[in-house]
Amino acid sequence: MSDGDPVSSYLDELAQQRRLSPHTVSNYRRDLKILGELIVAQSSTLGFASIDSHNIRRFVAQLHARGLNGRSLARTLSAWRGFYRWLGRRGEVAVNPVDGVRAPKSPKALPKVLSPDEASRLLEVSDDDIVEVRDQAMFELFYSSGLRLSELSGLDVDGLQDLLAGEVRVLGKRNKPRQVPVGSKAREAVGRWASRRAELAAVDETALFVGKRGGRISPRVIEDRLSQRALRLGLPTHVHPHMLRHSFASHVLQSSGDLRAVQEMLGHASIASTQVYTHLDFQHLAKVYDAAHPRAKRK
Repeated sequence: MSDGDPVSSYLDELAQQRRLSPHTVSNYRRDLKILGELIVAQSSTLGFASIDSHNIRRFVAQLHARGLNGRSLARTLSAWRGFYRWLGRRGEVAVNPVDGVRAPKSPKALPKVLSPDEASRLLEVSDDDIVEVRDQAMFELFYSSGLRLSELSGLDVDGLQDLLAGEVRVLGKRNKPRQVPVGSKAREAVGRWASRRAELAAVDETALFVGKRGGRISPRVIEDRLSQRALRLGLPTHVHPHMLRHSFASHVLQSSGDLRAVQEMLGHASIASTQVYTHLDFQHLAKVYDAAHPRAKRK
């Protein structure tokens, strides 16, 4: 697609005026590229303005046949719907063809979490190597405060004093600020890293966490470092930063039962997003029941 097409104009508006994150804009770009390819595959003479709801339903069926689940299709339809809403405001379409089209339902997968023992194994690492000291601070902070990957990599050194005092301030989705408590283990780990940060950081670097070249550490490097540590320790599952966020939420909810507090710490706009962790809590209780109840044990 050329830079002057409606998709590019729409994405520019999302990024510059609505200030959506680069990750979100990238997802929209991919979903709209798929729409354009489906339209061309159906007829090279059709354009965005020629599509009706029957075409959209056919496209959804084609994507479902390719293996996309209901959740992925719902996200794709949301991207398409927003694009046609934008075209409608510009007077380029009279009707939004995506309105009324729903994705097929699929079973909702629960987020994977570490058990408290697995989380302890992951974090009980003692090493004086500067990179390991940095990693320990990052991973403790993930688990302590339930941060998103982008939130952690975006932390600056000017927030260090607040962090060491027990509070981390981050900008979440849609640039929504929030404050989250920081536990003692994370504060200790960050303090150790802060005392040695200058060994890696470039002179004028503002990032709290830096890579080997002295600049802000990339999200990809953080993911790789966490995955490598989990493999070294023999943890039975692929561990990624969002799993530590899930584990934080699940473990705090199991201990406190305070769903609203967990919602606020995670920065969820809707309580429904947080309620998934109540299902994880029930799964844990069910396993305890099956193992302990005399009438539930298998012979």
